[in-house]
Amino acid sequence: MGVYRIREYGEPILRQKCRRVASLGSREKRVLSQMATAMYKAQGVGLAAPQIGLDEQLIVVDGVGDLIKLANPLILLKDGESIMEEGCLSLPHTMVKVKRASRVIVEGWNENEERVRIEGEDLLARVLQHEIDHLMGILIIDYVFPGEKTLHSDNLSINKRGERNG
Repeated sequence: MGVYRIREYGEPILRQKCRRVASLGSREKRVLSQMATAMYKAQGVGLAAPQIGLDEQLIVVDGVGDLIKLANPLILLKDGESIMEEGCLSLPHTMVKVKRASRVIVEGWNENEERVRIEGEDLLARVLQHEIDHLMGILIIDYVFPGEKTLHSDNLSINKRGERNG
């Protein structure tokens, strides 16, 4: 199988809450590796399974130079606060100021089926939160204040059926 196509805003999978992964078999490990390839090819720092069309709680993150692959990630702790502009591979040409915790502790299963805890600060904390949001059907535009939504409307041309125009 080649590199996955990254889904863009308007595709229904991006608004779904993803199902938990029952186990990390060879298929799931292959998906995580292919997700990492797709993320790097798109010059991203994180990717969640719904962004490649899969309804599974899988993420890959490389916010600080080390690739992290997780199944069923859960944020155990949020601390501090930071507001920064974020982009998203599923929302090309769109940047949104998002307030997030500046430090998180995330628990999940690595590809060796070991429960791991990851402490992330600054960029890593932001990317982990962003990708976990995707697993819940949350996008960065959901953080935009109502008055600012018109600023992003040119980049988010969506028809009534939720499909991308043009």
